[in-house]
Amino acid sequence: MSLIHVFFGMGGNITVELPDISCCFFPQAEFNGKSDSLFFNDGVRRIDFVLVYEDEDMKEIDKNRTFQKRKVSASLMKMGMELEAARSVVDEKLLFVKVHMPWDMLCTYAEVLHIKLPIQPNDLSTTSSPFNFLSCITRHFYPSEDLIAKETEYFTAPFEKDRLEYFYVKDRDLFFTPSMRSRMAYYILSRAPYEVRGNIKKFGVTKLLDGGVYKAAYPLHDCRFNVRSKEEECPNERYLLYNEWAHPKSFYKMQPLDLIRKYYGEKIGIYFAWLGFYTAMLALAAIVGLGCFIYGYTTQETSTWSKEVCDPLIGGNIVMCPQCDKECTYWRLNSTCESSKKLCIFDNYGTLVFAVFMAIWVTVFLEFWKRYQAELEYEWDTVEFLEQEEQPRPEYEAKCNHERINPVTRVKEKVPYTACGRCIRVSLGIGTVLFWIVLILASVVAIIVYRLAIFFSFSTRLQSDLKELEPFKEYVTAQMATSVTASIISFVVIMVLNILYERVAIWITDFELPRTKTDYENSLTLKMFLFQFVNYYSSCFYIAFAKGKVVGYPGQPVYLLGKYRNEECDPGGCLIELTTQLTVIMGGKAIWNNIQEVLLPWMKNLIFRYCTRVGSEKVIPRWEQDYQLQPIGKLGLFYEYLEMVIQFGFVTLFVASFPLAPVLALVNNLFEIRVDAWKIITQFRRVAILAVASNAMIIAFTSDMIPRLVYYWSFSVYPYGDHSSHTMQGYINNTLSVFDIQDFSNKSRPLQTPYWFNNSTTCRYRDFRYPPGHHRQYEYSIYYWHVIAAKMAFIIVVEHIVYLTKFVLSYVIPDVPYTVREQIKREKYLSQVILHETNLKLVTKRLKPVADKILKHNEDKEEEIMDLYF
Repeated sequence: MSLIHVFFGMGGNITVELPDISCCFFPQAEFNGKSDSLFFNDGVRRIDFVLVYEDEDMKEIDKNRTFQKRKVSASLMKMGMELEAARSVVDEKLLFVKVHMPWDMLCTYAEVLHIKLPIQPNDLSTTSSPFNFLSCITRHFYPSEDLIAKETEYFTAPFEKDRLEYFYVKDRDLFFTPSMRSRMAYYILSRAPYEVRGNIKKFGVTKLLDGGVYKAAYPLHDCRFNVRSKEEECPNERYLLYNEWAHPKSFYKMQPLDLIRKYYGEKIGIYFAWLGFYTAMLALAAIVGLGCFIYGYTTQETSTWSKEVCDPLIGGNIVMCPQCDKECTYWRLNSTCESSKKLCIFDNYGTLVFAVFMAIWVTVFLEFWKRYQAELEYEWDTVEFLEQEEQPRPEYEAKCNHERINPVTRVKEKVPYTACGRCIRVSLGIGTVLFWIVLILASVVAIIVYRLAIFFSFSTRLQSDLKELEPFKEYVTAQMATSVTASIISFVVIMVLNILYERVAIWITDFELPRTKTDYENSLTLKMFLFQFVNYYSSCFYIAFAKGKVVGYPGQPVYLLGKYRNEECDPGGCLIELTTQLTVIMGGKAIWNNIQEVLLPWMKNLIFRYCTRVGSEKVIPRWEQDYQLQPIGKLGLFYEYLEMVIQFGFVTLFVASFPLAPVLALVNNLFEIRVDAWKIITQFRRVAILAVASNAMIIAFTSDMIPRLVYYWSFSVYPYGDHSSHTMQGYINNTLSVFDIQDFSNKSRPLQTPYWFNNSTTCRYRDFRYPPGHHRQYEYSIYYWHVIAAKMAFIIVVEHIVYLTKFVLSYVIPDVPYTVREQIKREKYLSQVILHETNLKLVTKRLKPVADKILKHNEDKEEEIMDLYF
């Protein structure tokens, strides 16, 4: 016999006595033919978890695996779990170990994990909604109440085994939900010891799964997703979720969040609640964004500055300077007629209004989400979850070989590393993240170099290559071809770096050894978000805030790396290129995610079922049907959140350049909700477990909106203009500076001139500089400084408007609704009453023998006195 002391965090310590291997056998039962059964063969004990492994007796393998499995089985049985094995119907080498937790064990670990359970039904009356008259219409958008009944609301309290009589226990078999039972079972399995060598303890099925000792570990689905269970007591919750939530026919229905939470647990329930709330809020932003797009589309032909570009007498007579050295030549402004019209769709006064609206929308979204989150936290008993109640991760506990004095309790405790060791681990993590961020920036520079080189190539060859395709010449320009190809290459680089970095980030986080699961997720989230923020957004930030800003002028251009001439924007600005970049990244990411999340699991399951197919006469048990499904990774939900956070960044950070972003996000999310639902229900095993400033700056520095407003209000009339009233006429001519072609350097002078160039002595370029012959020629003009001042003022005004709105909304909308506050107070009161009554009974029970003794002593004294008196 050997004793192992296992640490269970704040829940206390448990000593496990491991017997010899020879006594580690547990019963093996033949399959009873009930394919939908969720119980042992006796039909009484419920299966809480399933372990799968290959029988080493049927093949030659390292005997150490057999030793480890028997040790785990022994420790589980000593802890109180009951096990039953069944051989596979499909593959005789596979054994399925069914795990059951008895009532007493459930009570023990419910207290260890501080699980909140009902103490009495909610007796507070709910206020009726003023919109109840619409229920006859809205009920069609909710799951059928005949199939999914509304959950009864209870007041809850952290479970305590000694106070069981105060909890609302109608049926012991139903008191703990299946998700609670599987959570407790996984907690024990992840801490089951299997090997001890000196001070080194090895425990947990997670490591055994990674090492291939066990093939799988999972809780059971309650039935098939598309067929009701034949078992009378089965609630068929998986079947109901599929039909009322994941099935395409239910795409218009609201999500049954209470049932999702009950079946899968709080974490998955919160994810779908957040995704549903975010999608609903996106609907308003999508409507406004679509209205902005329609406004731009309908006004593109009537835009004054666009008509000036396309006018043969204005744009046709404006000769533009070459955009690259030597090989590029002069070109007419009206050659960009079509692109200027398309730019009007996204760069108009509606975009300005929409940018301000989205800044306010973000604030409203966050405030209302905090309110909705408070309701869910109370209803789902995740409120008041204290950090000190969270148990250490098994991987952390296994490495606890060093001692330190706890700064709070002043008691010695085991930790996995010294202060110096922790510093080294964290420093290595920070250094790795910084290295990968530098690598991303290097890839962005490489793509910029590609843009500069390929633009030169397209400028010299594209028009001659397309001379036979006349209809496409006005659409396929060097700028457009460069932008599209660079966006596609950028997207491919982004996805490759993502795949590589994910593995590095997980390895570094594992090396840091965070104490709790929350610490682990926070550390990984920080690394992944920092990386993906730079990875996804750096190219967009380059186009929005860097491209075309430092180009000099034709006589003195600026070069990157001393070789490549910096890119210039289209005469209408870089906004259309930013739109192209966003479209490629958002669209490509959505397609790639669906392939990765849906198509690949479906293909894997299809191949697995084909390889393990059996005759139609064989009945396959529930646990083996679930084994054929794909496992959900430990970080599966983390990636779903990260995907939505990145999308949220695109929708809010760059929406001023792409008003259709909320529309695309809305359509994507409507599919995402149902696809994720279909995925976890049908393809996976059951689970055990800067916007305001950026939009203002895009309007200010990327869009031409501010220069247009400056021209309209200041430079179109006296003293700068010749018009008698404010107008946009003459805007194009006013915003293009003049350059004398004699001032070209030998490095930049074009080798060829077009036949129509004639004897022109000047060309135009996009900037605000004084013309040649002026005493300050080629220096920035007064128009430039007016525009800069207007841009800065716009940023400050929009920022203050948004922050004022945020302050007002924060004051008007409480984070916690009044009804929820009242229910929390009521629940605390009931918990205190129970605590008081329990303590009173305990004191009474302890003092009763003393009181009886004193009473008996007094009675004896009275008898003696009476005897003496008489």
